[in-house]
Amino acid sequence: MSYYRSFALFSLVSCCFGWAQTPPTPSVSAPAGTVVRWTVPGTLRCGMKGRTWPALKGTCYYPVDVEQPPGVKISVSRLAAGHTHFGWISVEAFDYGTEEVNLPDIPQAHPSAADLQRDAQDRQKWGKVFERKEGVAKFTLPLAPPARPLPPAKAFGVKRIFNGKPAPQPHMGIDYATPVGSPVLAVANGTVVLAEDLFFEGNAVFIDHGDGLISMYFHMSDINVKVGQEVATGHTLGRVGSTGRATGPHLFFGVRWHNARIDPQILMQDPSKMRSLHP
Repeated sequence: MSYYRSFALFSLVSCCFGWAQTPPTPSVSAPAGTVVRWTVPGTLRCGMKGRTWPALKGTCYYPVDVEQPPGVKISVSRLAAGHTHFGWISVEAFDYGTEEVNLPDIPQAHPSAADLQRDAQDRQKWGKVFERKEGVAKFTLPLAPPARPLPPAKAFGVKRIFNGKPAPQPHMGIDYATPVGSPVLAVANGTVVLAEDLFFEGNAVFIDHGDGLISMYFHMSDINVKVGQEVATGHTLGRVGSTGRATGPHLFFGVRWHNARIDPQILMQDPSKMRSLHP
């Protein structure tokens, strides 16, 4: 058989039976502040931006930070059966909007030099929380609600203007107009890693749920837990209030996952509704 006939036969077999074909790299587009999932049975680990973590029941979840610039393609990976598979997330442009907030005559509306120094110290405490070693996941998705009943959520990702002055970053969580005094609830099992009165956040609690997931609850009237305490889903952390930079009683709820700031509502919904990569 000549070379040309052999090549033609190989090409025909490759075309019809899929031999020697390189599978396309899976890709999906998603806005900043969301989560992309990649589910393939047998997946053991996931990777993104130089970080790796264990898969959750064969599924990789890739959180895209709310300030990730649009137009960027992020390489992600999953490990299964000794082989690493790669995919792409294309970050879409998305406008979360702008909101003007008129603060009452409180220190947070016109912070002094001492107030700003206190806030800088608060930022350092935040940093230590987000630099914690990622432990074993103590949660499953979807997360439980942080209050019951839960009013409509608003304001994630919006660019806020406080008394005419733009905030340095978008709103990193969601606000619930929950009645004052309502119990604030842990959304999953975890360890309390920060629980104190912060300048802008007011009475605040941070919980480490393992797998790099941190939940945050701000503006509470009081705090009922201590650092190092293990809490279960639904545990009362404190009560809704209006401490810190607030125009009235409400609950701020935020999450970081693998150090990405994302819309918490995504994790409180059926994971199958997330944007997905497909093999």
